[in-house]
Amino acid sequence: MTLTYSPEQIENLFTRADGSYAFARWGRPIVPIVFGVEDATLITVKSAFEAVATLAGHQMAETDPELGANLMVFFFRDWNELLTVPDLDQMIPDLAALVARLAKTNASQYRAFRFDDQGAIQAAFVFLCMESDLAKVPAETLALTQAVQTIVLWSEQAFAQTSPLAVLPETGATILRPEIAGVIAAAYDRMMPPSSNDASHALRLFARLQAPMDSKDATPE
Repeated sequence: MTLTYSPEQIENLFTRADGSYAFARWGRPIVPIVFGVEDATLITVKSAFEAVATLAGHQMAETDPELGANLMVFFFRDWNELLTVPDLDQMIPDLAALVARLAKTNASQYRAFRFDDQGAIQAAFVFLCMESDLAKVPAETLALTQAVQTIVLWSEQAFAQTSPLAVLPETGATILRPEIAGVIAAAYDRMMPPSSNDASHALRLFARLQAPMDSKDATPE
């Protein structure tokens, strides 16, 4: 198993389909709320987000002063159910058109982000349609995958070919791949910027994978 990425591989994680580089991390404590699941699954989902936040060295909180909750996870059977969620259309632009498009393409999931004036993640919305192959995925695996995919803004192509998770052959346990864990931890280094559109950011992430995380950063932002 590869434990580290090359600079080019890191850059690819944040390079969008149009060739632009886009990175962002959370700029405030994460306050998750989960809709459409039973209590047992709720605990599983929140535990996954807490585990990934701990890995990143980022805080969780009980409430967000502006939004109440800033990470909303929706489980549902039909995309049209989203149209009945109070005020969701005020948080997701063109919600009706988005729902129609996702339903038409039989999408299984969708994530949307909002950003603050520094470009950091301010809020995230995770939509999971369980009338799909997602219904076959264990709750722990599904929750951990979503936690990883919302802890930073990845490229939409980042995990198209390879999952961020791996299965330990010795035990069958599902874990976060060490190289992805390393990138997340490096991204939350206190000397790194909360957002970046410059591909040189990937080189700085790579440098942190090669040295202790408390090393000094000689590159000004």
